[in-house]
Amino acid sequence: MPTYQYECRKCGHSFDLFQKITDPPAKRCPKCRGGVKRVPASGAGIIFKGSGFYQTDYRSKSYSEAASREKKAAEPKTDKAAKAEGVKKD
Repeated sequence: MPTYQYECRKCGHSFDLFQKITDPPAKRCPKCRGGVKRVPASGAGIIFKGSGFYQTDYRSKSYSEAASREKKAAEPKTDKAAKAEGVKKD
């Protein structure tokens, strides 16, 4: 069921009304009982759920190669690799 926005023509009070699509539009303001008009709503934001396609799914080959090099550089070194570089491990 959608939420409709209304504004009072008399006092300017704005309010939302949760109604069925088949319900008749509101006619009176709950505050002053003046006449109301339906205000165009901005609508709901789009929500994407689940897996899908993202901009980063299809990056260039050079970007993918650079990302894998950075990932390898950020990984902690093993004891064997550390000894090869002359680094002491406590």
